[in-house]
Amino acid sequence: MALPPDKNPPSRDKHAAQLAAQQDVFLREVDDALRQDQVEGFMKNYGKPVLAVVAAGLVALGGWLYWDHLQTKRLEENSEAFVQALDSLQGNNLNDAKSKLTPLAAKGSNANATSARLLLAAIGLEQDRKADALKLYRQVASDEKAPQPLRDLALVRAVTADFDAMKPQEVIDRLKPLSAPGNPWFGVAGEMVGMAYLKLGRADQAGPLFAAIAKDEGINDGLRSRARQLAAVLGVDAVSDVVDDKGEAIDKPKLGGATEAGGQ
Repeated sequence: MALPPDKNPPSRDKHAAQLAAQQDVFLREVDDALRQDQVEGFMKNYGKPVLAVVAAGLVALGGWLYWDHLQTKRLEENSEAFVQALDSLQGNNLNDAKSKLTPLAAKGSNANATSARLLLAAIGLEQDRKADALKLYRQVASDEKAPQPLRDLALVRAVTADFDAMKPQEVIDRLKPLSAPGNPWFGVAGEMVGMAYLKLGRADQAGPLFAAIAKDEGINDGLRSRARQLAAVLGVDAVSDVVDDKGEAIDKPKLGGATEAGGQ
């Protein structure tokens, strides 16, 4: 009995497999060509802007790193120059200190530059160059970018150096914000304001101010002693009450004791 003929002879299956493989290779080649064409199209249309952005970013990063390096280097150099200037001052070599501080004073409003100006002003006073010193003090006091504590210091130093030449009311106007209790400059500024009050004949305002200075334990003893004497001359009690552990004045008679004494 003869077998039925094979509907899928081996030659046809092999041919079909070859066709499928060829189609797969063709599709991959088309896909690769399409991807390459897309990349080339993207680079053609957007390549230059993208490269420009990347290049700009790299330049900016490099610039920032270089700037940071220069800032660090300058800070170290300025600090070293400031220390050398202080050494010269300690050795009473004022001219050498001045030569080191002058370049620092010209470098803006940071703490180093402002401190350099203050030291140059102090050197000016020491060398009898009052006008130069006052110019530097006033420059620092009016510099809104300078640290506030240094601005206050410059203001106090300027008024101290020029007190005798200033009008009393001008002294009061300039120092009144600093002559309030609790302010770090209360003692020094308050004393000058009190003296200005005396020049204006306003003892009623000078006395209480001197008494407040004398009672402030945060102020140095020498200044408190002067204020206490001035307050006493003006008839104002500047001696703080001595109190016991209950906060009562020791020299103040207690109510119970007074009653008992009255009863006796």
